[in-house]
Amino acid sequence: MLAQGRGAGQIDSVSRLRPPPSSSATVKAVLGPTNTGKTHLAIERLCAHSSGAIGFPLRLLAREVYDRVRAIKGDGQVALITGEERIEPPNARWLLCTVEAMPRDGGDRAFVALDEAQLAADRERGHIFTDRLLNARGREETMILGSATLEPMVRALVPEAEIVSRPRFSTLRHAGIAKLSRLPPRSAIVAFSAEQVYAVAEMLRRFRGGAAVVMGALSPQTRNAQVDLFQSREVDYIVATDAIGMGLNLDVTHVAFAGLSKFDGVRQRRLTPAEMAQIAGRAGRHQQDGTFGMLAGGKGTPTAFTDEEVHAIEEHRFAPLTRLYWRDGDPRCDDLTTLIADLEEKPDDPALSPAPEAIDLAVLKRLAEDSDIAASVNRPEQVARFWDVCSLPDFRQHGAETHARFVARLWQDLRSGPLDAGFASARIAELDNPAGDIDTLQGRIAAIRSWAYIAQRPDWIMAREDMAERARAAEARLSDALHG
Repeated sequence: MLAQGRGAGQIDSVSRLRPPPSSSATVKAVLGPTNTGKTHLAIERLCAHSSGAIGFPLRLLAREVYDRVRAIKGDGQVALITGEERIEPPNARWLLCTVEAMPRDGGDRAFVALDEAQLAADRERGHIFTDRLLNARGREETMILGSATLEPMVRALVPEAEIVSRPRFSTLRHAGIAKLSRLPPRSAIVAFSAEQVYAVAEMLRRFRGGAAVVMGALSPQTRNAQVDLFQSREVDYIVATDAIGMGLNLDVTHVAFAGLSKFDGVRQRRLTPAEMAQIAGRAGRHQQDGTFGMLAGGKGTPTAFTDEEVHAIEEHRFAPLTRLYWRDGDPRCDDLTTLIADLEEKPDDPALSPAPEAIDLAVLKRLAEDSDIAASVNRPEQVARFWDVCSLPDFRQHGAETHARFVARLWQDLRSGPLDAGFASARIAELDNPAGDIDTLQGRIAAIRSWAYIAQRPDWIMAREDMAERARAAEARLSDALHG
């Protein structure tokens, strides 16, 4: 439940936190480690219903499953809905979405599933997963997919759910430390920065003749081409960021970690054992066993796995989650003060913690202090639209202050109506330049993703479909250049 303070006439806190369970619908939590067939089961159940939606943690994963379901149901029946890309036939009955883009309540579909639901404990995106965990329901069936660490949270927050544990199909074993030149074929090397990904890929090209590269920032076309290189066995190695841990299904027998720490948006920290297992578990598919280990680097071997971490990963035993992050997913837009108050409201359910201030809220609070901007946001419909604009993701990873300036300029343009197509086309054309080094190209891809997102909003831009296609084409060209 929630802290009090919404005043008379507001529905009670328990009913606001989650919808009442339906007597006719089933809720099932399918929990277990990687390679347990959870996603495959969800796709089967989706296709067995007259309509459905699944929310995924990654655009690339949503795209992968969209292609699979489209092959079963046909192009006109299946939609892909992400922040940067929408393929939405008018009569689509099955939706494959990112969690942020999926209908908050399930969209009145017969079947609804939430993938990688343990990400509700993530500092940056956790509150969005928690909101869908609590609210997204299918008319007939709801499926929550995630790690076994989520079980106590499901019992506390979704008591009507039936919990099904899935054992891993194959064995996962630690293989120690190996040099790049000694890695076995069908290996995935996981790094935690784009620079490191491309450095490892370049060394593999010298040692082994080639490697595929997969990162979350790549366009779907480039990503698919890279995966096809690996899956067709044209190359025997794939280098990826930790996005590979979120369910991309590859024919990998060994996972080599180039490091064991990452920047989590606040600080550089060591991966948790559960995070290590999420990545290591990509090795070994179906009943084929897999191995994991460290990559020995030229500047000295990175910190190795501890005995405790190895045991936890091999035995799939991790500390259960004790809290999930929460933020009001349906704040009131009466005025800016009310909106901010709702977004900062604290839960009083012991299973929930207030979400750390996300960048959308940080931007909203910064811009609300600008008297000119605040004066332009004085009606509920303007507040709702302004909050939509503040929710533009910081694809460029420039931080709240720089991103707030970009959002402020965008709001000034949107106040009087949709953006002019000529203006948007010129901005996209400026970025559509395949020349430059890795950092330059990555920066352009990130900026293009902002314009792709803008072009997907229903009333932000003139000639929306044309601008969306221009942004997609530019993203594909820049992604290809990054691999040139």
